[in-house]
Amino acid sequence: MRTRILLLAATVISVSSCREVRIHEHPEWEKVYEKYGIKDACIMIEDNNHESVEYYNKERCRTQYTPASTFKIVGSLIGLESGEAPDESYVIPWDSVSRRDTCNRNMSMREAFKVSCYGYFKGIADRVGREEFQHYIDTLNYGNKELGKEYDAAWVNGTLMISADEQVGLVKRLYHGKLPFQERSQRIVRSMMLWEETPGYRLSYKTGTGEIGDKYIYWIVGYVERIEHMKEHEKSMNKADHRYYPYFFAQNFEAPKSDTTHDYFTLRVAALKEVLREYGAIE
Repeated sequence: MRTRILLLAATVISVSSCREVRIHEHPEWEKVYEKYGIKDACIMIEDNNHESVEYYNKERCRTQYTPASTFKIVGSLIGLESGEAPDESYVIPWDSVSRRDTCNRNMSMREAFKVSCYGYFKGIADRVGREEFQHYIDTLNYGNKELGKEYDAAWVNGTLMISADEQVGLVKRLYHGKLPFQERSQRIVRSMMLWEETPGYRLSYKTGTGEIGDKYIYWIVGYVERIEHMKEHEKSMNKADHRYYPYFFAQNFEAPKSDTTHDYFTLRVAALKEVLREYGAIE
């Protein structure tokens, strides 16, 4: 499976960027991944509050890989926007292809998103059709925008690819409702991404696991909202007693398929949260 190094003039971590003074490398984050037995990792965090970009392993953050199930963020948006899925409760019948026990049944979009079932989103793509599906990908300027012959599997077969850099840009626009989709569609997808809510933060993301030769790539893409409680002035427009401060992130790493000594599905979340703590995005 091929990868591509991005050489984008507009990339947020380009050395020629006018925002270079707000771009910070964190080589010390390597120790977090080493702690969990993770190699070949990268992470990018965009701090919306301080307009800065924090990263570890720049070249990997700029390299395009298969998005795997992180594409379900976009697949859901396409399903909702096209009308093929009127809402997140829309059920697509199981196509009788056995994949995983949790997926071998009729499912709603929300269920399929949470347990990451390829069959549901293949069904969305098939209903939308190649031409319209390509239109949405082009409009989003998603990764390399290539769908290949099997467009309904492009996000898992190594045709469609995207970088961590680009993933951060995608979820930032989603969070602010700036993607070329209706606000309703974006709001529904944001609600499906929410995994953890505490008094101090809300963590929203989508994971993905794909094949790269004899390795797996493990993705986690999303945002965390740090919650700060405060007493607003009586004339303040904000009548709530709290404010949300978002940080957008994309992390990926590779591990051999033969490596069964670690539960990388769990470790990717643990590593992400530790980096977020070190940076101060969560406590």
